[in-house]
Amino acid sequence: MTEFQVKGMTCGHCEAAVRKAVLALDPGAEVVIDRPAGRVSVETGAAREAVAAAIAAEGYEVAGAPA
Repeated sequence: MTEFQVKGMTCGHCEAAVRKAVLALDPGAEVVIDRPAGRVSVETGAAREAVAAAIAAEGYEVAGAPA
């Protein structure tokens, strides 16, 4: 399970957008979101950088992700 610190998730719609972005990258991924902690845990075969980029493309800041 790979964990990401994600800033900007404020509601259920935000969670859905992040989940959709990850699943678009890997439909078989397991995504667990802890919105109050700003944590997204992903079990996937996709590269960490690709997952971070998919989340960032939705407009969220991923800690440690390349700009």
